[in-house]
Amino acid sequence: MQSTAEFLARANPPITPALVVRRAVMEANLAAMQDGCDARGVRLRAHGKMHKCSTLGQLQVEMGAVGLCCQTVGEAEAFVAGGIPDVLVTAPVPPWGWPRLAALASHAKMGAVIDSTAQMANAFVAARDAGVVLDIYVDIDPGMGRAGVKPEAAPVLAAAIGMFPNLNYAGIQAYCGHFQHLLPDERDVANEKWSGHLRAVITSLTAAGVPPAIVTGGGTGTADLDLAHGVYTELQAGSYALMDVEYGDLGDLPFQPALFLAASVVSANHAGHVTCDAGHKALHPNGPVSRVVMPAGSRYHPAGDEHGAIIPPGGVEEGALVWLQPGHVDPTIALHDALFVADEDGTLERWPIDARRVSG
Repeated sequence: MQSTAEFLARANPPITPALVVRRAVMEANLAAMQDGCDARGVRLRAHGKMHKCSTLGQLQVEMGAVGLCCQTVGEAEAFVAGGIPDVLVTAPVPPWGWPRLAALASHAKMGAVIDSTAQMANAFVAARDAGVVLDIYVDIDPGMGRAGVKPEAAPVLAAAIGMFPNLNYAGIQAYCGHFQHLLPDERDVANEKWSGHLRAVITSLTAAGVPPAIVTGGGTGTADLDLAHGVYTELQAGSYALMDVEYGDLGDLPFQPALFLAASVVSANHAGHVTCDAGHKALHPNGPVSRVVMPAGSRYHPAGDEHGAIIPPGGVEEGALVWLQPGHVDPTIALHDALFVADEDGTLERWPIDARRVSG
């Protein structure tokens, strides 16, 4: 395969700033994760909140994923409309969202997580009124403090789901987002400790007569560890497909950068830098600063909503393209309307980011 520099020299998006995906690297990343899951007999439910693109989601399903997961009702609607057959909403659903999810269950297999009896009641009413069945997972808080029940409360909530017609107790979710970007040694220790706790939760659920058919969670950073420990039956990795600076800097993940942002130099009037057309509206500031890939040896500094500085300029002239790797992939993709997927010869295909702007 040609070098990154050779590939980027051939890619020429029609507009800037533009997100360009190197198809060959993306497909290699997809295959690596799918092969790892298949080897362990674990289902892959790729997390669509990262790419928000039904076309990419369809490719993941074609390569073996059981479906996608997502964070919002609107994302679920976009994915079902885009042909994804099995969707799980992994964040708490607001009251207004349950009827909309129930409506989707006539077209695809739909699941959602709950961490309260009120959410369970809302799910039941919506499913009953729509005449459908929703898969319901008990969301367990592994220590993030964001959502989910304490592990010891899981058996009671799981047992209650079975009392409601139109709801299917599908299993449990336990997503350790706070582990994903830990450095390798610290991540190993944290994941091993949590795996032991999760086994204990499963034991308590089984003793209560509600063993979880599916244990879903995990992510790109802990994927190898999650597969090795053998507690999860379904993996929710997302960023592995395209990668970003934050994950790449961990240094031990087997996935390569597939996503780059092309920006145009729009001003070269200063000796210490040139100005490009990629600011906060093109590269989300969450996470580490985006990295300059070309020109090599330069660094990026945001310079406002629409502009960024490339320092030092490295002989780059006005009108030239500069290439960056986003610091954090998820929120950066949410700023754009499309991915330009590029073959090795530079041929581009436009994939809409169709789950980006939907309400909910």
